[in-house]
Amino acid sequence: MRSSAAQMVCLAFGALGLIGVMRCCTVPQWKMSSFIGSNIVTSQVNYEGLWMSCVTQSTGQQQCKVYDSMLVLTSDLQAGRPMTVISCILCGLSLLILLFGADFTTCVQNQEAKPEISLAAAVGLLLADLLVIIPVSWSAHNTVTHNQMYPTSQKIELGECIYIGWAAGVILILAGGLLCCFSRSRSNSSGGTATYYSNRASVAYDDVM
Repeated sequence: MRSSAAQMVCLAFGALGLIGVMRCCTVPQWKMSSFIGSNIVTSQVNYEGLWMSCVTQSTGQQQCKVYDSMLVLTSDLQAGRPMTVISCILCGLSLLILLFGADFTTCVQNQEAKPEISLAAAVGLLLADLLVIIPVSWSAHNTVTHNQMYPTSQKIELGECIYIGWAAGVILILAGGLLCCFSRSRSNSSGGTATYYSNRASVAYDDVM
């Protein structure tokens, strides 16, 4: 019962983490810079993402443009593209594996294989966490370094996706770590039970002989 509840919690955490990684991958808000002219009417905010850049005017009008080439991106955004995409795929596959091998489902009839399936899902969630934590942290480091080198008028701020990526990474760490703990405990307990019954069977056989 405790294992089923823990798996449900991990499944919910994994789904939240997947939503965060997908938003981090698709929304163009990794970096943000603002420009204010001689009056407030000419102010605008520039957003940079993995796939496009957007400009929002003070009037509320927004224009987005897809990057013409991957070479125009900085190194952190170039690495962020494949890493976040792989993270989404890996997280989704891990959730499917967990759903098929969970105790509250009957997709897998072999009860001895379920702990190994849950452990595989946990490893997938932890790998997906690394693939999203690394690019957002790299981008944040580059932004902070840029701000230290250039004047105030050219400063870049951390975008919304950086914080979403960190939050998704923490959630995936919790899901994968909790799933690992319960998978290992179930595996150890099932092994001990098998040994106990095996010893009882051998003792009963000796008495008969």
